[in-house]
Amino acid sequence: MMNRFKNNAVFGQAALEHIDALYGYAMTLTRDTSEAEDLVQETYVRAAAAANRPDSDSNLKGWLFVIMRNAWLNQLRHQNSGPQFVDLDTNEPITENQENPHVVYLRKLEQTQVREAIQSLPDAYREIIVLRDIEGFSYHEIASVLDCPAGTVMSRLGRARGKLRKLLHRSSVKPLAMSKRSS
Repeated sequence: MMNRFKNNAVFGQAALEHIDALYGYAMTLTRDTSEAEDLVQETYVRAAAAANRPDSDSNLKGWLFVIMRNAWLNQLRHQNSGPQFVDLDTNEPITENQENPHVVYLRKLEQTQVREAIQSLPDAYREIIVLRDIEGFSYHEIASVLDCPAGTVMSRLGRARGKLRKLLHRSSVKPLAMSKRSS
C-alpha cells in the first residue's frame, strides 16, 4: 500500500488539521506566545522534512506531538534551562447556564483555580495532565510522546490527578473536569 503522506500537499493538509492542538501544547511547554509559534513552525518544518512519515492509518497527531516535544527538549538542552509551562486557554464553551452572571463568575473563578492548581504541579505531572486530560491522548500515545512505558504513564497520571485533587480540595474546587478516563 502506498503511503499517502509521501505527497507533500496531502501531508501538509493532514498535518494542518492538528495546528490548534499543537499550538496549545507548545504554549503549555514554552509559556510564551512567540516561542510557542516558533516551536509549532519548527515542528512542521521537521515533519515536512522527515523521510519516515507515518502511514495514512497511523496516528499523525501523536507523531507531530513527539516531534514537537523532541524539538522543545533540544531547545532546552541548548539553553541549559528546565521545562516551562503556560496557562491553559481560558476560552470556555457557552452554555445556557452562563446567562446567569453569578454562574459565569463562579465558572471563571473555578477555571482560574484549576489552572493555578495545574500550574503548581511538578513539571512531569503537569505535562501528563495536559496530554491526557486536555489533549485527550491515550496512555499508549502519551507513552510514545514521553518515550516511557505505558505503565509509567498510568502511575504518573494517577499521582498527578491525586495531587491535583488535593490542591483543588484545599481551594474548595471540585475537580469535575478531571474524570478518570481509561484507554
